[in-house]
Amino acid sequence: QVQLVESGGGLVQAGGSLRLSCAASGRTFSNYAMGWFRQAPGKEREFVAAISWSGGNTAYAESVKGRFTISRDNAKNTVYLQMNSLKPADTAVYYCAARYSHFDVVIWEYDYWGQGTQVTVSS
Repeated sequence: QVQLVESGGGLVQAGGSLRLSCAASGRTFSNYAMGWFRQAPGKEREFVAAISWSGGNTAYAESVKGRFTISRDNAKNTVYLQMNSLKPADTAVYYCAARYSHFDVVIWEYDYWGQGTQVTVSS
């Protein structure tokens, strides 16, 4: 089992920045590929960003490319999502996710999920 706890959400004005953190526990974090997803009210959950277990490979949704950066610190068992130039359309609950991976690649399906953190961007 892997436990994931997100933090760093909040209310920010359009154009502002936030950094989300996801702390993992329970297994060897460096063996796990990680991802960030989000779900806005009335919408399905959508992919935001992913990172391989070394951090050497990343992927982003087109809607956040150039504005968001995913990173990880395996020594701290933490994955981050730096969000810049935020827009009202970024308002959602943000979830981090984890899955064991044999290979150092980004993945798209995950086994473990956090409880989410709310991000609200005002216009």
